[in-house]
Amino acid sequence: MTPALSNWGFGEGVRAVAPSHCGLINQTFLVERSGQGLAVLQRLNTAIFTPQVHEDIEAVTRHLEARGVSTPRLIPCTSGDLWHTDASGHVWRCLTLVGDTTMDRFHHDSQVGSAGHIVGRWHEALKDLSWSFRSVREGAHDTPKHMGLLASAVGEHRDHRLYDEVATLAETIARGWEGWEGPQELPVRVIHGDLKVSNLRFTGDRATALIDLDTCAWGTLDVELGDALRSWCNPAGEDEAKPDFRLDWFEAALKGYADAVGDTGVQDVEWASIVPGVERICWELASRFARDALYESYFGWDPTWGTAGAHNLHRARGQAALAASVRAMRADAERAVRRARA
Repeated sequence: MTPALSNWGFGEGVRAVAPSHCGLINQTFLVERSGQGLAVLQRLNTAIFTPQVHEDIEAVTRHLEARGVSTPRLIPCTSGDLWHTDASGHVWRCLTLVGDTTMDRFHHDSQVGSAGHIVGRWHEALKDLSWSFRSVREGAHDTPKHMGLLASAVGEHRDHRLYDEVATLAETIARGWEGWEGPQELPVRVIHGDLKVSNLRFTGDRATALIDLDTCAWGTLDVELGDALRSWCNPAGEDEAKPDFRLDWFEAALKGYADAVGDTGVQDVEWASIVPGVERICWELASRFARDALYESYFGWDPTWGTAGAHNLHRARGQAALAASVRAMRADAERAVRRARA
């Protein structure tokens, strides 16, 4: 048993601590509590998040729970604190466990539609939350900034073994972004900020909650749903060179979302931002992966590729191809949005 657990007063009822392989950022354990079910113990990655992120999580989840939306809740320490800092400076937290399944990818449209519905319920429940977030990731989706960072990386790594390939791809990404068209001024709302498939919890095939709430912030719907839909609707995943953007899944997700938010939960300009938002996030991720191919510093690469550079170059190509694919089917995708709203 990890010593950090003693700060939650679980006592002798704790039977096991099992490492969980879910998530790339925070170290996660499943805690089996006698008579109380499972809990989640995590060590926060303080290189990315400050401990004050727990104040944000508490505000968001308290608001969600008050409106009947299932959500993990922080379990306070016996001291009443929302987190514990150990003698080594590591920050720990405990949360309730919701749902019974985490997925890496969807398998049919009913799962995607359910995912859209729970995100819509989540957004609708938080539309009247007034909160100043304590832990803020500045420029998380500043796409022009990411494009500039890629150009700088290409200029600084001319001796890198992958330079020629990355430089050629960087030109493609830059041209793609220059040709992007989408709404520029959008209302802000509370967003989750990282709606990949594995950040939803399911009970059977029904999405029941959003997890990994460290990225919650004020943001816009184009980046929120753009990131979600480029992940949900491409069953090929990030490690396949040829993307497969499923328009039927895209429509199913938006039908579920529209059903949850109703007629007034989303403004017209936000609906209009969804398709270009998917394309935007794909170009942005392509630029980030291409940059990481030169820096080789990204923490989540597969060693079977040999090097982080090779894996991230492959990912960058996949996201650039996905962006181009979404642009090519934009008219069909926008018709799907209109059908979903109807």
